[in-house]
Amino acid sequence: MGDLLQRPRVAVHKFSSCDGCQLAFLNLGEDLLSFSQQLDIIFFAEAGMMDTAQDIDIAFVEGSISTAKDAQRIRNIREHSHYLITIGACATAGGLQALRNIAKTDDWVQAIYTNPEHIDTLDKASPIREHVAVDFELWGCPINKQQLIGLINNLSLGALPFEETDKLCMQCKRQQQACVMVTKGSPCMGPLTRTGCGALCPSFGRDCYACYGPAENINGEALARRFEGIGLLPEQIHNRFHAIYSNEAAFQISPIGNKKS
Repeated sequence: MGDLLQRPRVAVHKFSSCDGCQLAFLNLGEDLLSFSQQLDIIFFAEAGMMDTAQDIDIAFVEGSISTAKDAQRIRNIREHSHYLITIGACATAGGLQALRNIAKTDDWVQAIYTNPEHIDTLDKASPIREHVAVDFELWGCPINKQQLIGLINNLSLGALPFEETDKLCMQCKRQQQACVMVTKGSPCMGPLTRTGCGALCPSFGRDCYACYGPAENINGEALARRFEGIGLLPEQIHNRFHAIYSNEAAFQISPIGNKKS
């Protein structure tokens, strides 16, 4: 990233999403004012910046691709951006919108909308990387302030940040948190989930629900069998895996603990 301008031009774009990851920028507070001295944020609709100049040094993108217009717009953003960074579960993996990929599009459109002929949608909701090249992915639902600060600091030094792929279980151990699956029999998704949240839920005695996506070297089938062992019904196991990251292969586990065919 050393070839960026001294004060790079930045855009923050939104596709199908809840805006939560964009709010992480606004939640920076005083840090955002400090970063504005390093970055020239020219497009960020959530914050009122609407400069439509196309050539951008760094584009942050939230949200999944759900329509043909989305697909065309992300290609245009990629073409005019030096670096493209996806932020959050929707942009990196399809997010909650990808739950519709499990069903047939025509069936749910007909069932929900009075005039389905007016609905413009692709057959599935998909992550940004399935449509254009992505330079870095920041996982989380939503991402948090600490992630953004680390990312922006690295960008300002001309480098991409280290990608954290440790399991949440490792974070719990470092923080000396008691394992909620061992002590309470809770169906914790920590053995599959990458850290990044600071083990927030386990620190309050709650099981992880996988809001930071898949970690490396994981075994979903084994965890599904463990959930059976602590008394979860097949439908409950299915629901634990098919939530925020249902579009990720690591979470596509059947109710009986086997990969989907």
